[in-house]
Amino acid sequence: MHLLVTRPEPDASLLAQTLRGMGHEAMVAPLMDIVMRDFALQLEGVQGVLFTSANGVRAFAETCGAPPLDLTAFTVGPASAQAARDAGWERVESADGDVAALADLVVRRCTPEGGPLVHISGKAAAGDLAGALGQLGFTVSRVVAYEARVADALPDAVKTALEQGGLDGVLLFSPRSARVFADLADKAGLSDKVAGLKAYCLSQAVADVLKARISEPFFGPSSANCEVATAPETPHLLALLSP
Repeated sequence: MHLLVTRPEPDASLLAQTLRGMGHEAMVAPLMDIVMRDFALQLEGVQGVLFTSANGVRAFAETCGAPPLDLTAFTVGPASAQAARDAGWERVESADGDVAALADLVVRRCTPEGGPLVHISGKAAAGDLAGALGQLGFTVSRVVAYEARVADALPDAVKTALEQGGLDGVLLFSPRSARVFADLADKAGLSDKVAGLKAYCLSQAVADVLKARISEPFFGPSSANCEVATAPETPHLLALLSP
């Protein structure tokens, strides 16, 4: 299949390489750029650092360098866990799920009396991790370490591919990216051209954004052309594309 990868870099190119290894053609068109922000961080007395994305891990590494050896990184899933290991974290625990699963992991591994926690977050965070844990007595400091800036338009190569029917599907990893894709397709006058695409969504929340747009004139993919990963992790999304 000819697939459109919409993730920010560097994840987009890495995913495209994986897709090509699976026998697919992949076009990279990040809908958002990750911009790191300056931040200060106090780790003394902290019992763990929470990461809800690999970008958070990269932001920590860029600002703080090598992590303390006695500090645990609690990550939302395998991708952020691997990013933490690559960044030098020796103690990594992965929730292998979503923000709610990460909160559950923290509750099992930590206690409110054990010290504060730090959540390295993007400007637009999925869920309220600090709030959920705060209700259980934990002290969580959310540090905004990066932001995702949306693209102004679809790349010309993507517009051409859509106009010529050269794409079979699009991979969407967040509700925000689904909204951006819908908005940019509409802005380019190509909503009718994406009606035949298959949408591969990381979660039901992503699919729900598309379904809300399907009712609008000329916008697709149709609900029949929308597939959702069985768990919000990249391997489960790729499983939808396996032969």
